[in-house]
Amino acid sequence: MTSPHDPYVRVRGAREHNLRDVDVDIPRDTLTVFTGVSGSGKSSLAFGTIYAEAQRRYFESVAPYARRLIHQVGAPAVGEITGLPPAVSLEQRRSAPGARSSVGTVTTLSNSLRMLFSRAGDYPEGAERLDSDAFSPNTAAGACPRCHGLGRVHRTSEELLVPDPDLSIRDGAIAAWPGAWQGKNLRDVLDALGYDVDRPWRALDAADREWILFTDEQPVVTVHPVREAGRIQRPYQGTYMSARRYVMHTFADSRSATLRAKAERFLTSEPCPVCGGGRLRPEAMAVTFAGRTIAELAGLALTELADVLSAAGGGETARVLTADLLARIGTVTELGLGYLSLDRTAPTLSSGELQRLRLATQLRSGLFGVVYVLDEPSAGLHPADTEALLAVLGRLKEAGNTVFVVEHQMDVVRRADWLVDVGPLAGQHGGRVLHSGPPAGLADVTESATRRFLLDDGPAPVREVRAPSGWLRLHGVERHNVRGVDAAFPLGVFTAVTGVSGSGKSTLVGQVLAGALADRRAAGAEESEPERPVAGCARAEGLDAVDRLVQVDQRPIGRTPRSNLATYTGLFDVVRKLFAQTPEARERGYRAGRFSFNVPGGRCETCQGEGFVSVELLFLPSTYAPCPDCHGARYNPETLDVTLRGLNIASVLDLTVESAAEFFADTPAAARSLGTLLDVGLGYLRLGQPATELSGGEAQRIKLAAELQRARRGHTLYLLDEPTTGLHPADVEVLTRQLHGLVDSGGTVVVVEHDMAVVAGADWVIDLGPGGGNRGGRIVAAGAPVEVARVRESRTAGYLRAALHLD
Repeated sequence: MTSPHDPYVRVRGAREHNLRDVDVDIPRDTLTVFTGVSGSGKSSLAFGTIYAEAQRRYFESVAPYARRLIHQVGAPAVGEITGLPPAVSLEQRRSAPGARSSVGTVTTLSNSLRMLFSRAGDYPEGAERLDSDAFSPNTAAGACPRCHGLGRVHRTSEELLVPDPDLSIRDGAIAAWPGAWQGKNLRDVLDALGYDVDRPWRALDAADREWILFTDEQPVVTVHPVREAGRIQRPYQGTYMSARRYVMHTFADSRSATLRAKAERFLTSEPCPVCGGGRLRPEAMAVTFAGRTIAELAGLALTELADVLSAAGGGETARVLTADLLARIGTVTELGLGYLSLDRTAPTLSSGELQRLRLATQLRSGLFGVVYVLDEPSAGLHPADTEALLAVLGRLKEAGNTVFVVEHQMDVVRRADWLVDVGPLAGQHGGRVLHSGPPAGLADVTESATRRFLLDDGPAPVREVRAPSGWLRLHGVERHNVRGVDAAFPLGVFTAVTGVSGSGKSTLVGQVLAGALADRRAAGAEESEPERPVAGCARAEGLDAVDRLVQVDQRPIGRTPRSNLATYTGLFDVVRKLFAQTPEARERGYRAGRFSFNVPGGRCETCQGEGFVSVELLFLPSTYAPCPDCHGARYNPETLDVTLRGLNIASVLDLTVESAAEFFADTPAAARSLGTLLDVGLGYLRLGQPATELSGGEAQRIKLAAELQRARRGHTLYLLDEPTTGLHPADVEVLTRQLHGLVDSGGTVVVVEHDMAVVAGADWVIDLGPGGGNRGGRIVAAGAPVEVARVRESRTAGYLRAALHLD
């Protein structure tokens, strides 16, 4: 029996996901790090068990009526947990923040600044005092009515909408219109309205061209489609929508990123003529503090804003509010983010910057006696930024809290008070606690995959640096904080782009370089020139040497449980065809579509192919139970009767990649897909594992595997943004081996990377900086890793020297 003052969190019988009836004791008031290879079960222990149980206990204390208004997690599969304080979770958010989200809203600093202007601002004589909402561009009370608080307006023109006026409407003169049936419908409606859709655009009357492109009218007319061979097409009522109206509607309301991006090509963006980009109504912009409007203060770097507030006078109200603001700004600048401004929009921030902003907010909360559970807080951070992170984690602990961190960064692991190592491998080969104790104790655990990387201090392996086969050159790069930079990327080698968070790495690689190559592809190789201007830079050279561009990121491979490993890689198509070719399926007339759980026919209609049904429990969290008819198999009994070498379709989806590789060894199309998944270290995943259960690192490796199985034609450039994020060092070795294999087979690989082991193994390094924001955006060093490691101005150099064992 445990004492009420027992200083340990004691977990007994944890069975969440792949955990094998785990018992573990973890001391409170410590910095405890959970380690293990991807898929080993460390997140299942830290988040799925410990944090989930703390949440469940909290919800039990809430009034039953209020519980219905809160999204609740179900009870974790665990026997008992004792000594568990309240918990706060800080997980990675992989979803993209909206355009109205900013540094100010993420940190809540905007709230404090608005209160300062509302209560202590200098108002024009006779002006009514405004509520704080009137200083927010995200409220009806504050937003400029012309731009709706966005600060910019979008316009279009005839030149943008009709790039080739020699074409007729039927031949596609209005490039902004949609393709396929929607575009044909709009052309047919115009024809029915009496407009000539077969004359060249430039030959049409100016008034007609104006109405076709810009009218806000939406007339309805009966359309008599032209009869096509073998198809009966009946008349229908068609509604007209002008090109401008279609583009604006798509840009503002479409959920498809592809459609929005296409619509944006036909728009120009400029500061709002009413608010001048300030985003607020005139009455709010007339109020000042320290001689500046709220928009002007929000546009300052946080370090500059702190200087202005410190020097500002005012009464007691102003003193109290500025003191609060300065304290909040201090926690953000402590994490190395003083170069950011409050109005910097969240989508332009790197993942490392967002993670630290959220951590700064937690640091200011003043809580003590709680368990903070953090998910890879060093993800996306340069080693220099990790130092600041460690200082903040130490402060959380010193304030009387327990800090549990799921982490792969060995510098963080070495600074831990306590280490819980889970493994030894992933999936069904993991789920055991191999070590729970001080980090030094891991030296005695020979089966730990973490041990070698935590304790090994041997020399870095010597690798011959490849020679470039050519160069891609960008001249005069101008995008975000990258100003007037000339960058050269070698072809036929492995290049790592480094620099502190916010130094401009993703801007240079993911936006300018990728954009230049995408523009060339859109223009067509026959139109390309040796030197020409492209988006984001004055001139680009060498683009024609690249035949294909592949970008691999960490976005999910699907947003619903219906998307899974097998469907994304195309493996499921092969499997369904194999089932359709069985004698039993042929006898019954089943085709490949019968074996899909996404369409009626072969699926279980009770759960519609989900495999489970939602059960509402009113005052308790909704729970999911296996479907009462198919018992989680997803298919109806007739479909499950068909077997392939003794397994039905549901059993095949339940196989791990490792097991499936043996099962389909004699099927080349399936064996190729499964082989590439094994090559990137994903043998532990199930074929039917829903996309929603995959980590960002797993999603990225699935995309890479899908690319590896394709036949390679021509010279391919692979761009990867922090591919090692969320990966254990053992998984990083597997991934980098595959990336180097792409180079060996004739490709070029460019990675934005913080992992110094990966950078040390590159052929070429481009280091941006020296700092972030306005203090970055230029190339500090470029060359082989050994050369960059000797550049004193580079903040990467010291860490790279250590990785290369040059000191």
